[in-house]
Amino acid sequence: MAEKKPQEVKLEIQLDEEVAQGTYVNLTVVNHNESEFVVDLIFVQPQTPRAKVRSRVILSPQHAKRFMAALQGNIDIYEQSFGEITIAQRPVDDATGNYH
Repeated sequence: MAEKKPQEVKLEIQLDEEVAQGTYVNLTVVNHNESEFVVDLIFVQPQTPRAKVRSRVILSPQHAKRFMAALQGNIDIYEQSFGEITIAQRPVDDATGNYH
């Protein structure tokens, strides 16, 4: 009996106009447990003691790792074209693991 090849599925990705406009964020808070990573994307306005979460993304550990690899790959390409991205300072010490 001949083996059946898995049928290829074409994925159509839709983008609503509102989502296509994008949302500017300048702070990310990442938390995780055994089964998921929660990424809060936040906008902090300068000289303001409050900030608002603009979007929350919840990822499985596998998707979080794929996302990290995709982002790193894009950063590498960006830096090859435009030079190294420098980071002046971080809002919170990396030892906490929460603020980036």
